[in-house]
Amino acid sequence: MTILYKVHNNLYVNLTNKCPCACTFCLRQTRDHMEDSGVLWLEKEPTVGEVIADFDNFNMDDYDEVVFCGFGEPTERIDVLLKVAGYVKKTYDKKIRINTNGLGSLINNRDITPELEGLIDTVSISLNTPDKERYYELTRSKFGIESFDAMLDFAKKAVKYVPNVVMTTVSTTITAEEEKECQKICDSLGVKYRIRPWED
Repeated sequence: MTILYKVHNNLYVNLTNKCPCACTFCLRQTRDHMEDSGVLWLEKEPTVGEVIADFDNFNMDDYDEVVFCGFGEPTERIDVLLKVAGYVKKTYDKKIRINTNGLGSLINNRDITPELEGLIDTVSISLNTPDKERYYELTRSKFGIESFDAMLDFAKKAVKYVPNVVMTTVSTTITAEEEKECQKICDSLGVKYRIRPWED
């Protein structure tokens, strides 16, 4: 079962396959792996100990960043994520990023952003579109149409605790005008806007 896997110069952590969304564009609908990752569908969710033990199988000098991002929403297991992040910081002093849908506070029924302070260097949030209704159509979030506002609120609060907060869309999936609207949203929240390359 694949817990840690390499993508470019970063080491990714696959904590869970759970996700509150069923995005129409999600890569896991058409594949079971990323590049040379091995199968990312987990037989069971790994314990903190199992995740930490897997780091011994990698030369951490080879990696720029540790990224919580697998075939699920990493904040579904926020307590495990934070314990592993604490270990990585203390042991390897690496930059740590979470790739997230931004619904972690809804998932955990509490504002999780203060818990990221001192552990997480970057939070990358999938904005997807500037339109609330379109966002719900794309993500099919189990939390309903209010998910969009909750995701924006998460981004706004995360800025207080995380040095680098980024919101992303995927190139070619929205119009240039929509990208301008996304930039305005990011500017209003005090976060960076990044257009990610399309991956098929």
